[in-house]
Amino acid sequence: MKALVKTDFNFPGQQSVYHGKVRDVYNINDELLVMVASDRISAFDVILPKGIPFKGQVLNQIAAKFLDATADIVPNWKIATPDPMVTVGIKCEGFRVEMIIRGYLTGSAWREYEAGCRNLCGVALPDGMKENQKFPTPIITPTTKADAGHDENISKEEIISQGLVSKEDYELMEKYTYALFQRGTEMAAEKGLILVDTKYEFGKKDDKVYLIDEIHTPDSSRYFYAEGYEDKFAQGEPQRQLSKEFVRQWLIERNFMGKEGQVVPEMTDEYVESVSERYIELYEHIVGEKFNKANAEDVAARIEKNVTEFLKK
Repeated sequence: MKALVKTDFNFPGQQSVYHGKVRDVYNINDELLVMVASDRISAFDVILPKGIPFKGQVLNQIAAKFLDATADIVPNWKIATPDPMVTVGIKCEGFRVEMIIRGYLTGSAWREYEAGCRNLCGVALPDGMKENQKFPTPIITPTTKADAGHDENISKEEIISQGLVSKEDYELMEKYTYALFQRGTEMAAEKGLILVDTKYEFGKKDDKVYLIDEIHTPDSSRYFYAEGYEDKFAQGEPQRQLSKEFVRQWLIERNFMGKEGQVVPEMTDEYVESVSERYIELYEHIVGEKFNKANAEDVAARIEKNVTEFLKK
């Protein structure tokens, strides 16, 4: 089981490279981006010490399917997927804001609510809500996009008044976010899943707003199993989820939440393999198809060959 945790390609026309927490993004002639979904895994804004085999392929292929399935709602950056771990697309100027949309009160929003917060990113929340309760209508709770460290909650009014995004662009992103979430909700329901919350990123090129990055993957979204949701909610029991939350829970149980002085627990080979299996299971549930493992003998050489051939076309 080989995981791709580091990339150092030199593609034709390459101008620069940005190494993110999980993705490495190569700028080709300031026109295209080659986005490599690595097998790195992050939690609490920390990159964990070991990669997860096939995780990059899982994320890249889920995102590609959902970008294609929502292209009628919003133009997106994707042009092609020349390799199972790579998407090539249009280079946009990304907005410094992530659009997080929540259908249910869970995760970090629940943690804040439980601590007494009744106003989340400018959205008023009523008293008396319970964990994993459905909102009457989905709410948007944006965050600023940080280069390093934690993203910060921010309201629509602050985004516009600080000039992070124009009022016109923000309202278009808002409209797209609701429509994408609606489509994602319908597609999840067909697979017996509930799309609980997710995030979208947008960018701009030639005065046109595009959907960029990944969508509806288990790294950017949370899913519950629809079956048993009502019973578990009524009993106050944890929901069965399809998301990266199981990794966060494993870390929390071992006293790691990315805070200063905390040490990442040891990731044994058995644990790494179990996470890989969970990601493959996520893929098969979310997409509704069997996952076909790509040849992982020399992943870097495979990617280099596939992307170089694509760019030469």
